Amino acid sequence: MSNNGKMRIALLGLGTVGYGVYDFIRRRGDMEIACAMSLVVPDGVTCPIVKNIEDIYADETIDTVVEVIGGLHPAYEWVSGALKAGKHVITANKLLIAKHYAELVGLAKEKSVALRCTAAAGGGIPWLTSLKRCADQEPVIRISGIMNGTTNFILDTMHRTGGSFSSALEEAQRLGYAEANPADDLNGADIRRKLVISANIGYGCVLDENEVAVEGIEHITDADIAVFRRLGRVCKLIAASRKLDGGIAAYIEPALMLPSMPESAIPENYNLISLTGKHIGKQSFYGQGAGRYPTAYNVVQDCVDVRSGIRGFYTEQLEPAHVDNSTIIRAYYVRTDGVDKWLQSKVDKILDCGIITKPVSVPEIHRWAKERRKTDPDCFIASLR
Repeated sequence: MSNNGKMRIALLGLGTVGYGVYDFIRRRGDMEIACAMSLVVPDGVTCPIVKNIEDIYADETIDTVVEVIGGLHPAYEWVSGALKAGKHVITANKLLIAKHYAELVGLAKEKSVALRCTAAAGGGIPWLTSLKRCADQEPVIRISGIMNGTTNFILDTMHRTGGSFSSALEEAQRLGYAEANPADDLNGADIRRKLVISANIGYGCVLDENEVAVEGIEHITDADIAVFRRLGRVCKLIAASRKLDGGIAAYIEPALMLPSMPESAIPENYNLISLTGKHIGKQSFYGQGAGRYPTAYNVVQDCVDVRSGIRGFYTEQLEPAHVDNSTIIRAYYVRTDGVDKWLQSKVDKILDCGIITKPVSVPEIHRWAKERRKTDPDCFIASLR
């Protein structure tokens, strides 16, 4: 911290979120951007621009590094280097935290500095801080909800208009809710990282991201949506997890929700994330899951928390846990170009554009769908809730 008492921040990245962080901080009196590193510098940015990360490590007046460049490299090298240099680190990088969770949390503890990533799961929702408060008080037994604004916007648009997947995606890109390459949103990779981080904090564990089953929405069609509307259901991409004896259930998949369920009413790019505590029951957190200023808000709120004296991560528990979804059993909607032996044995109801299965386990149908796409790449599944 500088002689005038201000938090001095090195800002890595001046893109969409980075500029939002810059814009918020320049209006504050208790913190300042000491310098920034960015390939592109927007008009109006007046702080010094540095080109060598080592200059930031060596500057003893810089106490905090904010990383909003995204991706794995060089973010991993820069963040781990900043922690080793004794700097507090605040990041919105879900890929980085999910991939190197135990290492970075352990490094922050070793160096007695803060590592915060509230914006990495929930965008503008104060989700991780709320989850941490609950976990400090009592056992968290479930975490679930809508954790991706891009896919929720696409599904909401398709349900409202009856239009195609491609037109809904184009509209999401036009409005800035979807990237030029939205693959990680559509295939569920983005939401899986958010679920892993949330589960690790909520359950005090370390999950292997690769063990978390995931089905996305990239194969959904307007014909599927028409069937769901006739069934009186709303399709949402849902992340779900629960604490088990000896493990964790954790998976992501499209789910057909009844209109009475809160998730069914979530519009546009909004998120609804819920935790269930052993004694307090279910609590839900609603807000925009993406966007420049909602995401930047949580980055700066992390800065405020660190300035107030918060250190370390949200939890120091790093117990490895195994993912086991075998006890989660539901009926599924399946749309594919034929009926193989396995599917034939599971048919409960035939629809005009697919079937409803008898109750099956999550691992069983996820394995089937993965294998089925070798012959039918557009196969689509969704659980019935």
